[in-house]
Amino acid sequence: MVVSLVVTAFWAMLPAYVPNNAAVLAGGGRPIDGGRMLGDRRLLGDGKTWRGTAAGTLAGTLLAVALNALVPSASAVTGFDLPTFPLTAAFGLALGAMLGDIGASFLKRRSGRERGAAFPGLDQLDFVVGALVLAFVAAPGWFSVTFTLPVLAVVLVMTPILHVVTNVGAYLLGLKNEPW
Repeated sequence: MVVSLVVTAFWAMLPAYVPNNAAVLAGGGRPIDGGRMLGDRRLLGDGKTWRGTAAGTLAGTLLAVALNALVPSASAVTGFDLPTFPLTAAFGLALGAMLGDIGASFLKRRSGRERGAAFPGLDQLDFVVGALVLAFVAAPGWFSVTFTLPVLAVVLVMTPILHVVTNVGAYLLGLKNEPW
């Protein structure tokens, strides 16, 4: 039962886990805030760009489409009924992850943190909250069947662990400037 929950939670969240990484790879370009300030600080900063947001959303959505094609094989291999993603849910998870990260950037600037500064808790769950909220709005029926309370609990425990492990790995490989 526990393994089934972990596999289902991971599978269901993959379209939300990928967008921020894709945004970093495709980033650059015009900042979303256009350089605007709120008080003495930028609204978001140079790290949140239109191109990165679009690329991240597209990557997460396309990943969900690819996962749909793999569901029969993956379900047979794991022995678990893995969810498929309606396009609205896929888009909601991916864009929601990006919007959650953008919202966190806004909160970081308001709290006086600079780009790349750690904000424990927020750094690990910002994109999860955004993804889950937008997926619920975009596909409420699918969401309630897929994200049961046990699956949500696994997501909330598993995601910070995955976040820390992948960020430390990227830092050790020289792909990130900080390990968070």
